[in-house]
Amino acid sequence: MWSDIRLKQEEQLAENAMRSTNSLGRKFYEEPCHIRSAYERDADRILYSEEFRRLRHKTQVFFNAKNDHICTRMEHVLYVNAISNTIGRTLGLNQDLITAIALGHDIGHAPFGHSGERALSRCVNAVNPDLSFKHEYHSLRVVDRLSTRISHEKINEKCGLNLTYEVRDGIVSHCGENYDEYILWADKDKNPEKIYTTSHRDCMPCTLEACVVRLVDKIAYVGRDIEDAVRAKMLNYTDISLAVRKELGETNGKIISTLVEDIIENSYGSDYIRLSEAKAQALSEMIKTNNRLIYSAPMIKRYESNTNNVVEGLFERLYNQIKDIDYSDNKTLMRIKKHDNKIQLKLIDFILDKNYDSQDLPEQIVVDYIAGMTDGYALKTFEDMYWI
Repeated sequence: MWSDIRLKQEEQLAENAMRSTNSLGRKFYEEPCHIRSAYERDADRILYSEEFRRLRHKTQVFFNAKNDHICTRMEHVLYVNAISNTIGRTLGLNQDLITAIALGHDIGHAPFGHSGERALSRCVNAVNPDLSFKHEYHSLRVVDRLSTRISHEKINEKCGLNLTYEVRDGIVSHCGENYDEYILWADKDKNPEKIYTTSHRDCMPCTLEACVVRLVDKIAYVGRDIEDAVRAKMLNYTDISLAVRKELGETNGKIISTLVEDIIENSYGSDYIRLSEAKAQALSEMIKTNNRLIYSAPMIKRYESNTNNVVEGLFERLYNQIKDIDYSDNKTLMRIKKHDNKIQLKLIDFILDKNYDSQDLPEQIVVDYIAGMTDGYALKTFEDMYWI
């Protein structure tokens, strides 16, 4: 009965919306839920995951902020979800799919924001030139491999959250670092078997719902970062050019409202998601101003120096502790836990919990471990390792 209601609701969606009945499905088959659509179920799995919970203690821009009103990574994710759903609802798109992608898009972010991401990437690349770290790629790894959920169905111990393809694609394809990008077409011809390849990740998402999230990701942070910088007395709204302020507005709320209305006006009834050229150019200029006045500010750069030291110290010590261990042998790990105080016991617990085997590289394991840390836990672990 309830599943029939969900299907009837999806029949009311716009023609170019993605319907759960047309999903390419999960990596491992599961019986459908009697109440929720497949995408609604995915959103719940992300929402209830431990990785999602830790986002409230991860940096957006300002590291380990003591001010309760400074934006965290979790708040950013919730803003992306709210803004994307406003647009999706008006355009007749699938809000369940939007919610799942929005909630999961940063679930693999490292501690200390993009500074931590860059530091972690340098560390692993120095050990293995074939590896790097990008948060959107790692977010896919989290939902596909690292995250666990309590379920009466034992499907596969390494299946992660076992999400649908469309949600996974939206997560790994969400990062639009091209600031001049303002029109997004869904790439419906992507090969789902190649989701882990760079060519798949660098393409547009396969659904319009994911295109909305990709564009909104920028909208959600640009004004809020200015708001936080004003609160931190790093700049004033008047530091933004008058032309940009006239085009977009002078507050975070007005900026969001202006851009949401513009997207809806220029995307309604179309098979793309877009901003007008004028609004897109103003948004690009505002992001570039943020880069100059906030992300490259001396105070942020000073924080980055500390971040680099912490991440590099964590990676070096942890990697050296496990690179020569047969961590695929549980008996060896348990023996180390019992007798060797030099090994970080929590890392061993992590290895045991994630069921790593001989095919898992030690440098990747360390990346997985550090990326899952909150800012505070990373700092505490560093202090425990190095402070005398």
